[in-house]
Amino acid sequence: MSRFVKIGKAAELLGVSIQTLRRWELQKTLLPDRKSAGTRYYNVDKLFGIQKSSTDLTIAYARVSSHDQKEDLKRQSQLLASFCISRGWNYEIIEDLGSGMNYYKKGLKRLLELILEKKITRLVITHKDRLLRFGAELVFSLCQARQIEVVIVNQGEEASFEEELAKDVLEIITVFSARLYGARSHKNKKLVEAAKVLIGDGDSCS
Repeated sequence: MSRFVKIGKAAELLGVSIQTLRRWELQKTLLPDRKSAGTRYYNVDKLFGIQKSSTDLTIAYARVSSHDQKEDLKRQSQLLASFCISRGWNYEIIEDLGSGMNYYKKGLKRLLELILEKKITRLVITHKDRLLRFGAELVFSLCQARQIEVVIVNQGEEASFEEELAKDVLEIITVFSARLYGARSHKNKKLVEAAKVLIGDGDSCS
């Protein structure tokens, strides 16, 4: 292998994304050894020397269900960033947009890959249901098997069985209504609002 490698190969050697390397450069955490015509080159020996420490990465995962909750997504990300910074953790935020019953979201798929490949040491979320409505425990079990710490920022009091059931029913109605009428249609919004009233849940679905 050449003594110097480009940013793509450097990211592969460290097990991080190219975006992470660029962020580290802006933060002066890891600077390229030289640049030529805009191309970054990293010293292989130096990369191998920091490889172990660079895998100490925390993933902060934020999710909302719909486009009209983007402000909530922004607040989640800011809270997670502040939480990680206050503890001095090297972190990266993954944002997702989609139902808690959707297992094919881009961000979730990337998170699972990082867990399975043991490229992170910690997962941070604001609430358990921000990860998945059904199946979060399975992801937590994968983290435990890979010795990855899970931190839930807002533990709060555990919801009662009735409260959890109401949220689950509302989530199911929301998903199937969006598939039937379209996520942004007037009929979908009207049905979801009616379901909230019937179930007695004034909060936005997760």
